[in-house]
Amino acid sequence: MEQAAWFGIPWPEFNHGLIYTDTVKYATSASPQSLLDFYSLRYKESASKQGWLQRIRNGQIHVDGNVIVTSDSILRNGACLEYVRHPWREPEVPFRLQILFEDDHLVAVNKPSGLQVLPGGLFQQRTVLTQLQWRSDSSDKQATHGIAALQEKDLWKPSPVHRLGRGTSGVLLCAKSPAAKSQIAADLAAGTSASSRSRCEDDSEAERRITKTYRALASGIIPTDEVVVNQPIGKVRYAGVAGGLYMACAGGKPSRSRVTVLRRNLIDNQSLVEVQIFTGRPHQIRIHLAAIGHPLVGDPLYMAGGQPRPLSTTAISRNLEEDLDPADDGGYQRPSFALPGDTGYLLHAWHLSFIHPVTTERMNIVAPPPPQLCAPHE
Repeated sequence: MEQAAWFGIPWPEFNHGLIYTDTVKYATSASPQSLLDFYSLRYKESASKQGWLQRIRNGQIHVDGNVIVTSDSILRNGACLEYVRHPWREPEVPFRLQILFEDDHLVAVNKPSGLQVLPGGLFQQRTVLTQLQWRSDSSDKQATHGIAALQEKDLWKPSPVHRLGRGTSGVLLCAKSPAAKSQIAADLAAGTSASSRSRCEDDSEAERRITKTYRALASGIIPTDEVVVNQPIGKVRYAGVAGGLYMACAGGKPSRSRVTVLRRNLIDNQSLVEVQIFTGRPHQIRIHLAAIGHPLVGDPLYMAGGQPRPLSTTAISRNLEEDLDPADDGGYQRPSFALPGDTGYLLHAWHLSFIHPVTTERMNIVAPPPPQLCAPHE
């Protein structure tokens, strides 16, 4: 049996920090703003007014290339601004990835739970994307004829074509060329659009270019062997989440999942399920299982009904954030209530079936599930 291929480089203690750029553009009738007002009014989600004052006094704000530490400095129209976020320790997460499939156009990896796919929030370096880029950089350095001999596709860094939640493990498909990414993205969008328009019970896998099937551990005993969930999902304002939180709501976007029960554990009051999603809404499986009264075991955020748990009663594990203080540079402290990226549940992207963007062959990629999500006799 061929040994599985793995890759990954251990994370450095600190990331490289970030630089956020802005250009001041005043409306014709607008009055000029001070440096403090510009940032504290425009980026309220990042820090309080006092926090932005601290960043200015720390010398973290550059105006036209110069460090400015006076918060009441008036900004001219067209001024170029930079906010320098100092390097910080990101929470501990896995770094090794298993290769499930690879050719010249695609690579499918088995993402571990806890590892974020793309940069965001506290995780700007410790992501799948970073490990893909480091692997690509290492391959480029080994090219014997130098950069001039590399083809265009070799200069393009591999990147994920879809997302998995930080707490979700399993198959993650990544493109190694712009053409491959464009085709897969189009197929994903087409599948979501078609399922949004039709709510018929017959969803033919043969007619879909991409199908995604997950394993999950749901709370409670689901009485029927199969349930089709058509609960709309939309964004609602939620403290601590810029732009709002996805949840079950009547005015949301059409969303469709098929839940199949694989095993019922009467002793622990849990159901092992397989979930095929026909639309790709954020947190769709977590929300849909919660909507039918069976939220994922250990989900810190969604409760029965597909709504977030009340802020006053939500408790989460502090294992990732115990020693982390984002307020060191004036930013907000990490909220004490649950957020979408928090982990603790068992959700695994088990099987991905798709049409190869170049060969047009039907591909089937499987990521072995963790023991708790194995079907009987598997």
